[in-house]
Amino acid sequence: MTLATVLKNGYVFDGERFLPGQTDVVIRDGMIEAVGRDAGSVDAYAEATVVDCAGRTVLPGLIDLHVHVMTSTPGSIQAMVDPYSLQFYESVRNLEATLRAGVTTVRDAGGADLGAKQAVETGVVKGPRLRIAVSIMSQTGGHGDLWHPSGLDSPDFGPHPGRPSGIADGVEEVRKVTRTLLRAGADQIKICSTGGVLSPTTDPRHSQFTPAEIAVVVEEAGMQGKYVMAHAQGTAGIINALWAGVRTIEHGIYLTDEAIQLFLDTKAYLVPTLSAPLAVIRKGESGTSGLSQQVIDKAQQVAEDHRQSVARAIAAGVRVGMGTDAGVGAHGDNLEELALMADAGMTLEQVLAASTSVPGELITPLNSVGRLAEKHLADIVVLNGQLESTEQLAGLRSMIGQVYQGGVLQFPTV
Repeated sequence: MTLATVLKNGYVFDGERFLPGQTDVVIRDGMIEAVGRDAGSVDAYAEATVVDCAGRTVLPGLIDLHVHVMTSTPGSIQAMVDPYSLQFYESVRNLEATLRAGVTTVRDAGGADLGAKQAVETGVVKGPRLRIAVSIMSQTGGHGDLWHPSGLDSPDFGPHPGRPSGIADGVEEVRKVTRTLLRAGADQIKICSTGGVLSPTTDPRHSQFTPAEIAVVVEEAGMQGKYVMAHAQGTAGIINALWAGVRTIEHGIYLTDEAIQLFLDTKAYLVPTLSAPLAVIRKGESGTSGLSQQVIDKAQQVAEDHRQSVARAIAAGVRVGMGTDAGVGAHGDNLEELALMADAGMTLEQVLAASTSVPGELITPLNSVGRLAEKHLADIVVLNGQLESTEQLAGLRSMIGQVYQGGVLQFPTV
């Protein structure tokens, strides 16, 4: 048996709540072995490595449910002129930046293929655990269609042998493409049931894919023990996705009372990505984004409706999981989303749960990440100082002291 590591006397958030008093977290063989007051003081841990966490906050590794690790400039002119293979090398930098921010697991919403996932799993590159959608499923002319009015296709998320095209029309073609993506290693299927901000020819309010097409995706994914996440910004597309059995709604910009009630009835999750339109607006203000004015205008139009919709969903008790759409904004800036969720009405414990245990319910194997509890993976973030109020969330990135993944100290490196 290998020697244990004891994080001693920390101020511990276990994934649901802050534990009273000083608490120990015991790590062995990549797993959490014990959590509790003086848990690391028993004779069995007499030879353990002890890390003094007095006056410091200990959290489960954070989980981002919506990233695109293979892109840094989506929708921009730069993406049109970069060598196609550059995205693979940039992803190494993106993955490391994300892990440095304390995000130890991510759900990639399109772009990362099985090779990227295995590169992290085998230690070829350093990064968060990846759960991949491979490609974005879209109807012709939909949010995930790479066609531009110039007649050119954007290379963002373009097909290659490990990343099949996600374009499909009609029930049977949708069925086949879903099966193709599952064959390619998708952990979940990502569809677009509305238009979006970054796609120049679509309107975020308009629905895409018919209810029958969405239902087939849900059916095929379910047969393989998988679920569906939907880019869904407009009301009709959100409702269509929820009725069909989609598990998570990404963005949720235009939520009505009916849509919010459907979330509650179906126990679906909302992944708001509040930082995404703000990132587009900031890029537009910089004057060097390479984004079209159309795209920037759409981001400005949706931002306030987005914030209000998410606030109403939170107040109603909709299950919310943290997601950023990183790639639209900078990789490594993921923690900005936590302050935005607090601004939308979440308490500190709700924000932290939405960034740990709640998204952990969507990561396979189930109940393996997102909590500081026995038999969970030892993905842990240690903050310098005590995290006690939502006002501190704006500076959370600067508080990160150590990041452990599978019980191994990843940052800072020794």
